[in-house]
Amino acid sequence: MTRTFLLFILIVGVFFSSAAQERVRDTSFSVYSTFIKTRKNHPEISIASPPLSATVKVKTGLVYQKVNGRRLELDVFFPKERSKSGYPAVLMIHGGGWRSGDRSHNTPTAKVLAENGYVAVSVEYRLSTEATYPAAVHDLKTAIRWIRANARKYNIDTSKVATWGCSAGGQLAALLGTTAGNARLEGQGGYTKHSSAVQAIVDVDGTLAFIHPESGEGNDSQGTSAATYWFGFPKTERPDLWYEAAPLSHVSSKTPPILFINSSVDRMHAGRDDMIRKLNSWNIYSEVHTFKDAPHPFWLFNPWFQPTVSHTLNFLNKVFQHNQN
Repeated sequence: MTRTFLLFILIVGVFFSSAAQERVRDTSFSVYSTFIKTRKNHPEISIASPPLSATVKVKTGLVYQKVNGRRLELDVFFPKERSKSGYPAVLMIHGGGWRSGDRSHNTPTAKVLAENGYVAVSVEYRLSTEATYPAAVHDLKTAIRWIRANARKYNIDTSKVATWGCSAGGQLAALLGTTAGNARLEGQGGYTKHSSAVQAIVDVDGTLAFIHPESGEGNDSQGTSAATYWFGFPKTERPDLWYEAAPLSHVSSKTPPILFINSSVDRMHAGRDDMIRKLNSWNIYSEVHTFKDAPHPFWLFNPWFQPTVSHTLNFLNKVFQHNQN
């Protein structure tokens, strides 16, 4: 009887472990719900919704990878006018605690980037409800290779590819940018003839370190944290994963220039100053812009939306020596 009972427990455990990895869409982080919450302390805000310029074309719902029948899609915003040298590309990564969010959150920023001479690629990736770390990293590196594989179609200069991400997407953008050539994080998503390296990083309020005095990630005392869900283990059990996923862990002479755009919530950029010190030791260019008293999801709302885009464009134009006119 005891043996049968133990076998039953084992089967149930396997069932629930598998069920946890099924694709269950978490819609808790949406622009509107976040607007309602944020407006309580910031009644002056409005949702950013710039018009689509007549100079921009959009292709939506393009499948860049299939994983066990799961279609991963992206949207491309690009200038209608062709450029002889091609346009720089920006892979745009949404936030949502590695568990929620949607690539459509990037649409306002993507519109403006494309209007100013960039090919903006807004991408979805597997979230923690369907696959734990490093699945999201594998997906996003595949998306970078997809960009290069489709460079001719969208008039992209493959020597000028950047990552741009907010919150969890910011952490991912920085991790992609600091781990070029890391075989474990490359994944098996295809387009292997092309590089997943990037030449610039824009981290909008994304953490740079998980196991760090400034980090608030991994505190499971009042419920499982977003990062614990993503890694599949608390940091006390698998600190190696938490360390590996920290962009701070991978800074080297090959790290590209990086822009940090931050809110007033210090824990959202844990490890940033340590990372800047490392970057400085390699003479790698970086910038920091902080919005005083801004809430964490500031990039979604006016009055912070336009300054966020302006900082992004100024940085990318400088790094890529790109004339947006």
